[in-house]
Amino acid sequence: MTKRATYLLVVGERAALAWILRTQRMAFPPRRGPSLGQLQVGDNFLLMTTRGCYHSPDRDRTRVIGAATMSSPIALLDEPITIVGREFPLACDLEIASLAPFREGVEISLLVDQLEVFPHKHAWSAALRRPVVPLPDADAMLLSSKLAQIAEPAETHRDTYLEGIKPIRRWFRPGSGREPRR
Repeated sequence: MTKRATYLLVVGERAALAWILRTQRMAFPPRRGPSLGQLQVGDNFLLMTTRGCYHSPDRDRTRVIGAATMSSPIALLDEPITIVGREFPLACDLEIASLAPFREGVEISLLVDQLEVFPHKHAWSAALRRPVVPLPDADAMLLSSKLAQIAEPAETHRDTYLEGIKPIRRWFRPGSGREPRR
């Protein structure tokens, strides 16, 4: 049996996280990074939310919140998915196996010194500026074991996430000529 690769699936926007959890899919931007071409059905993902994901970076931390498996190849969509004004023309299906309780998870900043994926420990967050980050085996094992201590089957927490993710509100000055999106 072939050992499958493990990747961090970086989610930096709450609306995207809600879409991922609701549809059990992952969408990708039009620029294919080198990692996307390597992804295969059966690969493992550790779902990670950035500290800005919930629009509260002073309160939240970058955390691994769940585990999933890629269950279909990445495909070009007939119609791109639009999330918070950005288009994502590529997508794949996921089987989300587990989730940590809402706004909990494995805090990355506490483990930076132990993780090989961050060669520049003082600027570790720069490595997370892409949707998929390949993990060395040792990092995948460390993060997976820590997540297993707090995560439960995804259906245990999925509704709590969806209820806790607040809709985005945009405020506009009256008469500015910009109408709010409905």
